[in-house]
Amino acid sequence: MARSALTRDEVLDTAAALVKEHGPDALTMRRLAAELGTAVTSIYWHVGNRESLLDALVERTVADLGTLRPRGADPAERIVSVARLLRRALRERPHLVAMVHERGLTERMFLPAQRALIHEAHAAGLRGARAADLVRAVQFQVVGHVLVERNRERAPAQSPAETDLWSAQAAGADADAAADPALTEVLAAPVDTERLFLTAVRALVAGLLA
Repeated sequence: MARSALTRDEVLDTAAALVKEHGPDALTMRRLAAELGTAVTSIYWHVGNRESLLDALVERTVADLGTLRPRGADPAERIVSVARLLRRALRERPHLVAMVHERGLTERMFLPAQRALIHEAHAAGLRGARAADLVRAVQFQVVGHVLVERNRERAPAQSPAETDLWSAQAAGADADAAADPALTEVLAAPVDTERLFLTAVRALVAGLLA
């Protein structure tokens, strides 16, 4: 028996969860109806056909990225917080972000983050080209880092692995590696992408605000 209390937001929430976990190809009206315990006709009534549903998910993703709220005691900290929040948002919804990109709405999606960065650039005393450079540099740093992370995660298993290669260097196969055992120890460990991201963004922001 079809449920009667279904709402549009509930349909979109469930559809977004399916796309996040399995990708847009897994989102069919029949599967969505099964997840919601309702009839397919009820889905159509709330969101229209599948293309209309995908459009609604794209609009919601764009809106979600407009809710980033900077935090920190000074402009530098708040800029880093925007970068961190943007990275997290992109990492959490790669399939939805890809759908936004395919529909030509990428720049619109990034506009709220750009506005937040502009506000902090002005608070730090930057104007004109210097402020624009900060906005774009931070955005490119975030997007580039996310793309590298995604590519590393999707890459086939390496043999020998990066950690194995650096372990061999630390064993004495390379003079520079032998001279800096602390460096090779870190390179032989798994990459802490969150720490690396924050290190890079903080250095970038400090340089641009100097």
